Amino acid sequence: MVVPIVRYRYRLNPTPGQQQMLARTFGCCRVVYNDAIRCRDEAYKAGEKLSASQVQTRVITEAKQTKVREWLGEVASVALVQSVGDAHKAHQNWRNSLSGKRRGPRAGRPRRKSRKDHRQSFRLTRNGFSLRDGGVYLARIGVVDVVWSRELPAPPSSVSVIKEPDGRCYASFVVERVDTALPTTDRECGVDMGLGAFASIAYSDGTDEKVSNPRYLRAAERRLARAQRALSRKAKGSKNRQKARHRMAVEHRKVRERRADAQNKLAHRLARDNQAVYVETLGIKGLARTRLAKSVNDAAWGQFLGKVRNKADQYGRLFHPLPRQFPSSQICSACGHRDGPKPLKIREWDCPHCGTHHDRDLNAARNLLFEGQRQVAAGRKGVAGMPRQAETENARGAGVSQDGSSAVGVEAGTHRGDRA
Repeated sequence: MVVPIVRYRYRLNPTPGQQQMLARTFGCCRVVYNDAIRCRDEAYKAGEKLSASQVQTRVITEAKQTKVREWLGEVASVALVQSVGDAHKAHQNWRNSLSGKRRGPRAGRPRRKSRKDHRQSFRLTRNGFSLRDGGVYLARIGVVDVVWSRELPAPPSSVSVIKEPDGRCYASFVVERVDTALPTTDRECGVDMGLGAFASIAYSDGTDEKVSNPRYLRAAERRLARAQRALSRKAKGSKNRQKARHRMAVEHRKVRERRADAQNKLAHRLARDNQAVYVETLGIKGLARTRLAKSVNDAAWGQFLGKVRNKADQYGRLFHPLPRQFPSSQICSACGHRDGPKPLKIREWDCPHCGTHHDRDLNAARNLLFEGQRQVAAGRKGVAGMPRQAETENARGAGVSQDGSSAVGVEAGTHRGDRA
């Protein structure tokens, strides 16, 4: 049995002194990361091959003995070691991608981090942190207060300390989660994603449902625009500009958290109440390059389907993506007659064969449900079962993520003749 490795994230409430040490650790880890990249680049130009341990010795052990880098000794060495490891992994991915050893999307050349990066982080392994006194002890920083919004399912193996653009700090623990399957149920559902309705859901008991699209980014556009204008009027480098940037980051965080909260609740309900969830697969990246890009990114279908898949795995349910070639909007779910492609402006239609009146989105959801049930009955298993090779590898033989980030159940329009 494969035990899933997951992350549990909690907010930190550091004291002013701990905030200073966190900032110092962020900065030292950034410097070590950049030094490791520069060290490898210089060694490559000189025709010298360096192992990860040799780079670590140069940019940490030897650097601490110099006047220029002696302040590296003020922070936890385990965090610095992890930064060197991250730089080594980034360089290795880039070299393997150039040589063809690394499959999948091509990795770019490692870039150096800037102190102006909006998001900062460092990582500690077991010998650099522990849970004590109701908080988390971080090496060289002390016991930091944690907002325990939920219980950790197991002792963590590592923790990443993250500072977001809005100034909040979080601890992200890596733990092994033991999944417990829920009691089986006879109900299944097909889910058709869209922009008018966020999700059109057809259930095997004959009921259906439409979940409205909240459009959180659209709703916050005026507040974001005001915050952006206020930021643009502030002098660069001033305290007021920092305050304006913080206010804008807070507005973006509110949008992000509202979207995530709504998606978590819907994903939990779908996985809890249905034995199987069937969705249509389409490429989000392609849709995000069309005139609908803003609406597609605001809807965040891939993020949502990733949550559904994770919940299905946790509850012992089946998450089954159907191939994108399946014409869910062209088939009458009542008689099976295929009526052909339809422009997006047609939201309702009557079957010319049986006369049944259809809502376009709900009809597509029913077809996804019926086709998914047919495929499962024929032995084609979904993500929660044993995936087929075509579902886990792309044309280059590289692994394909099953979290829904590149495969979405949508029926939103493109420029290809507005056909679905």
